[in-house]
Amino acid sequence: MAHIALYRTWRPQSFRDMVGQKHIVQTLQNSLREGRYSHAYLFCGPRGTGKTSAAKILAKAVNCQNGPGVEPCNQCDACLRITEGAVMDVVEIDAASNRGVEEIRDIRDKVKYAPTEVRQKVYIIDEVHMLTTEAFNALLKTLEEPPAHVMFILATTEPHRLPATIISRCQRFDFRRVALEEQVERLREVCKEEGIDGDDDALAFIARLSDGGMRDALSLLDQIIAFSGQKVTYEDVLSITGGMASDQFEQLVHAVQEGDVGGVLQRIEGFMQEGKSADKCMESLIYYFRDLLMVKMVPGSQAVTERILDIKRFEAVAGRFSSEALIAMIDTLNYYQTEMKYSVQPQTLLEVALMKLTSQAAGAPAAPRAAAPAVPSSGPAASGGLVDQLMGRIQKLEEQLAQLMKQGAAPAGGGAAAPVQRSAPPPSAPRRRIEKLDAYLRAKDDPAFQKVLGLWGQVLTRVKEQKITIHAWLVDGEPVSFMDGNVLVAFKNDIHRQTTEKPANKELIQNVMSETLGQPCALVTMMLADWKAASEQAKPAESKEELQLVAEEEPGAPKKEEWIDEAIQLFGEDLVKIKED
Repeated sequence: MAHIALYRTWRPQSFRDMVGQKHIVQTLQNSLREGRYSHAYLFCGPRGTGKTSAAKILAKAVNCQNGPGVEPCNQCDACLRITEGAVMDVVEIDAASNRGVEEIRDIRDKVKYAPTEVRQKVYIIDEVHMLTTEAFNALLKTLEEPPAHVMFILATTEPHRLPATIISRCQRFDFRRVALEEQVERLREVCKEEGIDGDDDALAFIARLSDGGMRDALSLLDQIIAFSGQKVTYEDVLSITGGMASDQFEQLVHAVQEGDVGGVLQRIEGFMQEGKSADKCMESLIYYFRDLLMVKMVPGSQAVTERILDIKRFEAVAGRFSSEALIAMIDTLNYYQTEMKYSVQPQTLLEVALMKLTSQAAGAPAAPRAAAPAVPSSGPAASGGLVDQLMGRIQKLEEQLAQLMKQGAAPAGGGAAAPVQRSAPPPSAPRRRIEKLDAYLRAKDDPAFQKVLGLWGQVLTRVKEQKITIHAWLVDGEPVSFMDGNVLVAFKNDIHRQTTEKPANKELIQNVMSETLGQPCALVTMMLADWKAASEQAKPAESKEELQLVAEEEPGAPKKEEWIDEAIQLFGEDLVKIKED
């Protein structure tokens, strides 16, 4: 017989089997006991918390041949067939794929007919928030005044997307995330019944990774069993999920606190060699520092102890930092996690983030603690020169990364330095700084650049043939210089320039330029306004011609001979007399 996934095998078939939703189970059972169940229910909450399972259990409870009762018997023909999905009067609809108004109108037309197999017709609409506005309008009247033999159960993970008119006509039940202890108990029961030997630490870690979703926990357990066989260990869970053990974090945080940059980078490289992803490491690190902060500021809180196995070790690590330092570190990690989503080098961002944490920890005062050994004056934390050096390096790396991700960088392999467009200057700066443009300014009159200008129309045409959207961005720019295989293109609009600098777009443009120009070419970009400003600054001061007023000679007036003028200049006008012949 084919293997059936654990979350399907262990799907609750009665209210007593549900995990972690006692407030909902008790309310539904009381209404069933008193016969006061509603015509419409709204089950909302996170994924994997039992919304659809509760809906099917309720459908069985109201239609059980031995009931209705607080629990379905799961033995009568009605219960067994509803479990198998073979009863036509109990309809489960996926609103994600049946979201149109026609499907809802079909329901509206059929609800008037009495059920043929069971006593109550039940419609379970899963992911109901996916319905269109027209579909909600079609459902509204039926939901308000349905026939007595019809029950609607709506399930959703996003109740805020439902119209208020729909919510107000339903009894709303909010499913909560399953507590860690209840999840571990259920996983332990599953392992016992399946003949699996599961370590408590491993089951607790699985429960923490599932984030309160019982279905996610069972799916993860099923995957780990396929990997490890009949024995589930903590190391197997770490290996299959890419997680990191608490002691690895403790060593990393200790290196951060001691200002050991080499140790921090070495541990990051070790994580990468183990196959762990940089974004997962960043996420886990944020959770770790969050737990340290909670242990320090809210000791004994239930929100903390559920996530932490060894609270004593966490308290010892948290004692090395002040609360302000931990908050600053979480802010730094959160910033770099956001930047990591748009970076092609996430490992570099992780390294920069941890180097910055190291400099913060080295420069910040340590948290007060009793019987704590003093930091030696020769240690890295006490070396002001090392801290200043690290801060300078980190600042330089941040500037380079900002240019790579937002404004484009100089192409690799180019002979001369590419122009760099700086970010917005402080208000005191009169204008943007434009650096390293001299070589490009000199090259704008070279014959090689004239060749590029002559072939630029072909470049645009070939780019358009390959991808018209890139052509729409590139056509905003114009080539202004060519040097050592680097084509400098100046753009009028910064959004167009940034889009062409995206790795995939830039690669296509460079390939087309190389083929058209017959040599390897790289794309360098800047703003047209900056290029014009640099060109104006580079122009030499032009000599101004002195303008003189010259009196026009009257018509018919005799012209003076040149020798007469010379005589006047030598002897003066008073001593020179001119006689006509």
